[in-house]
Amino acid sequence: MAAASVGSQAQAVLRGRLCDPGFVHSALRSSPDTNYSKLKYLVASSVSEACNNSVLLLGPRGCGKAAVVDMVLEDLKKEHPDAISVIRLNGMLHSDDNCATKEISRQLCLEHQLSFSKMASSDDNTEFIIDMLRECGLAHKTILFILEEFDLFAQGKQRLLYSLLDAMQSLTSQAVVIGVSCRLDADQLLEKRVRSRFSHRKLLFVPSSLEDTQRLVEHLLILANDSGLPANYVTDYNSRLTNIFSDKKFKGILNSLMDADATTSSILRFLFRAVSYMDMKSGFLSMESFLKACSSMQRQPKMDSLQDLSILELYILVCMHRLEDKEQSSYNFTSIMKEYRSIQDAYKTSDKYASTVCFRAFEHLLDRELISFGDNRGRNQALEYRPVKLLVSSRELAESLKLNTTCPAVLQKLFDRERYM
Repeated sequence: MAAASVGSQAQAVLRGRLCDPGFVHSALRSSPDTNYSKLKYLVASSVSEACNNSVLLLGPRGCGKAAVVDMVLEDLKKEHPDAISVIRLNGMLHSDDNCATKEISRQLCLEHQLSFSKMASSDDNTEFIIDMLRECGLAHKTILFILEEFDLFAQGKQRLLYSLLDAMQSLTSQAVVIGVSCRLDADQLLEKRVRSRFSHRKLLFVPSSLEDTQRLVEHLLILANDSGLPANYVTDYNSRLTNIFSDKKFKGILNSLMDADATTSSILRFLFRAVSYMDMKSGFLSMESFLKACSSMQRQPKMDSLQDLSILELYILVCMHRLEDKEQSSYNFTSIMKEYRSIQDAYKTSDKYASTVCFRAFEHLLDRELISFGDNRGRNQALEYRPVKLLVSSRELAESLKLNTTCPAVLQKLFDRERYM
């Protein structure tokens, strides 16, 4: 009972870490070569030297762009509490120029305790923004514009981007525009007049290497001595976890995950599942925890559907696969039944069903979308004469036959390509 209690406490500590972006990316603060350090230097120098700047953060979704921006803003607000105003826009919400200028005006009024007029026109809001940039510049206060989904702002006439960047050409203004986008060519979407006013600074967020990912996993899962847990438990926990990290099987799990999705958010989802599978009796993470988490991450709905099929339905899929392997470009239910009868005659199996039963199984496979009609032609034809095609790959079908405990041995033999002759 004591182990379960300590294990649940450790589980809560680990879940808290995984849900805290600040802790997840805290290791970035120690290295001068990270995008965090580069962005912080750029913005901090703009604030201290009272100059204008613009930068793009580019990389796939889930790689930590927004988390790095939040960390930089958090640090700068502590260092310059009265010298920064933050305006946040999202291209999915504010790509319309009128909507964007109204939202900027609203946030500026809220930030500086001014009254906001909902009835103000777009020109009034644009004039207000330019005046605020000038006044903040004279007061040595920098306005940071965070434009998420930046590529959506680069559509249409790009009046918002032009107005902001053109106003920043003034000596009295003091602002930084930070664009965040998952499109690596976001800067190429800018019009010539906008591009000429942009500083062309870009920070690329690339997927982590295996070594970097393993260091991140260790950073997130290794418990510190001051974590509030018993010292002997922390020592034992860290020792077991270190042994798991050095295991080739664990490195294989990380490799398979990174082949599918190497972003930080994917690794965090995997670790959260592993922590959820922690063995509460022993109170420790085990290799089984990581294997279960990996299996749940790579779970495929089609494979689940295949495992629930009856023996007759598996026969139909194998018959369709045999027909395709024989390079029969077009086949229907009647063709499948001929193949099925030939199998029954050749192997004399007990799995022999009437045509009406086979047709119901055929319809069930259509409903499960494991097979489909070859084209939309012949809709007026009877179902058994319409051409069909298989929507399951050879690998998926082979794996489902192995996992199905009720699958007859003859089906495994039939699926062997060397026996199709």
